[in-house]
Amino acid sequence: MKGTVGELGEFGLIRELTSRLTSTPAVRIGPGDDAAVVTAPDRRVVASTDILLEGRHFRRDWSTAYDVGRKAAAQNLADIAAMGAVPTAILLGLVVPAELPATWATELMDGLRDECQVAGAAVVGGDVVRGDTITVAITALGDLRNQEPVTRAGAQPGDVVAVTGWLGWSAAGHAVLTRGFRSPRAFVEAHRRPEPPYHAGPAAAGLGATAMTDVSDGLVADLGHIAEASKVRIDLRSASIDIPSQMSDIGTAVGVDPMQWVLNGGEDHAIVATFPPDVKLPARWKVIGEVLNPSALPQVTVDGAPWAKAGWDHFGDNGDAE
Repeated sequence: MKGTVGELGEFGLIRELTSRLTSTPAVRIGPGDDAAVVTAPDRRVVASTDILLEGRHFRRDWSTAYDVGRKAAAQNLADIAAMGAVPTAILLGLVVPAELPATWATELMDGLRDECQVAGAAVVGGDVVRGDTITVAITALGDLRNQEPVTRAGAQPGDVVAVTGWLGWSAAGHAVLTRGFRSPRAFVEAHRRPEPPYHAGPAAAGLGATAMTDVSDGLVADLGHIAEASKVRIDLRSASIDIPSQMSDIGTAVGVDPMQWVLNGGEDHAIVATFPPDVKLPARWKVIGEVLNPSALPQVTVDGAPWAKAGWDHFGDNGDAE
């Protein structure tokens, strides 16, 4: 496809974007009407929304439009899975400059579509408008399938803390990219296209998880939300957290302790949950800590000591562009 978004026009762009989409049995009415219709057999809909802004959440010299689409869908669908729900659909709000090549927008949609297919969901509609900065806003929907939602507020003293998915890979990839390199490729790709374990959220709910979240802002920061909501202390055992040898090599090369990436790095969208101690966890789950009575304020400790370094904060000093 040649030309720009402006040359295609609003409706031409919408036609190009929607022509690339696939559907699922949950979608009764997809793009093309005033609103979509998605089945909700549970009669409760789990919903989440997130925004990616060019220059803050992605850079076009680091990530392709397809990468951005995969990432935008993944971080929203992971929120649905972290509630114990099955993702069903996403809606797209897209702001683009008129001079943007039309192929960038269509490749973005390809990324959204393909990540939805991984999670079993579909893109069902949205809106496009003209603006100065590329902005990708996603609303994700999910179905609980007759299970209760797993919130951040249910962790109990005596529970174990377990995680499934990658930890620190995206942060290590970001460190590589900021220094002008493109390898080790596995870590760079983890930053460009996170791979949330979507299946693990509903499975954890079925196993009796008491609290759960995805790791979007950093393991310590996100577990801190569980500690605060549940009014408990969570202690992590650093010796139980695996650090791949290649991550250690990257840390040595850039002068960073890789444990900081594991504990503070976000955007891997691993699933971390608390479980009663007698629950038999599948091999994909790694026990990395325990839930304790709060000694003072609810908090997260590492090997019994406070971990002072903060995770991601969009309005903090670490909330600047990639």
